[in-house]
Amino acid sequence: MNESPPLSSALDEEIARAEVYGLLARLWFAPPDAELLGALGVAVTEAPAAGGFLEEPWRALVGAARGTDAAGARAEYDALFGGIGKPEVLLYGSHYLSGFLNDKPLAQLRTDVARLGLARDETIGETEDHIACLCEVMRYLIAGDDVAVANLKEQQAFFARHVQPWVPAMCDAVLQHPKARLYAALAGFTHAFVGVEAQGFDMLDGSF
Repeated sequence: MNESPPLSSALDEEIARAEVYGLLARLWFAPPDAELLGALGVAVTEAPAAGGFLEEPWRALVGAARGTDAAGARAEYDALFGGIGKPEVLLYGSHYLSGFLNDKPLAQLRTDVARLGLARDETIGETEDHIACLCEVMRYLIAGDDVAVANLKEQQAFFARHVQPWVPAMCDAVLQHPKARLYAALAGFTHAFVGVEAQGFDMLDGSF
């Protein structure tokens, strides 16, 4: 019985991590609709422990959601990541890792995704190195039912190879863009969350 609280706490933490990755995937893939903005706007902004590293970035994101409507979110998303020709900010890993879209990092990613038994949804136009797709993979590696791949070792390997090396640079590009408001707050939270994940995985080194 004495071991139940730590076990429950660890499980809650893993569920929370998966939910954060799911939210990031949704927000980076497409602008939030009114329902999602409303849910974000009433989200709790206090961390369970005072001074939590993610508390301020999360509060900023919630505040930005409260100050944005669906039309404004879509206009901002289109201004930053859409448009005709090259978007002002790219959301693809290959661009940050090699300087080119659809380059070797994407081929390496596809090999790793296939090894995990995952496949791209052909109805989705984005390539696998889109930040939203990578967040979905991480969510699966945390919350999936197949323990052969949904485990900490695979999470750490995938994160170290396909998320950590470039997502902070993408977040910086968004933060520096003059048109970014809601997505500046999202980039700030994403940057902080990736930093927390990196620290957590560093603590696991040597434990496998």
